[in-house]
Amino acid sequence: MSTMTLECGPELAVALGRRQSELEGELRLASALKLFELGRISSGLAAWLASMPRVEFLMTCGQYGVSVFQQSEDELSADAEAVMKVAE
Repeated sequence: MSTMTLECGPELAVALGRRQSELEGELRLASALKLFELGRISSGLAAWLASMPRVEFLMTCGQYGVSVFQQSEDELSADAEAVMKVAE
């Protein structure tokens, strides 16, 4: 396991409306949400990064407007068309 250190001054805590002690969790969650949203990591890995159970991470995605579906609009359309052809 590798370790990353991110130095943040008190200005960031003030800007986020958090205590200095809450910054690590906030930054871990933000990183996990964005990497998951970009499709770079799975929901399980994102949950681990955010230090929470996977189900809780998926629920948190909704609170931040991050879709838990990792398909693009084109992929969803293609899947829907394939299902409609099979149903005929």
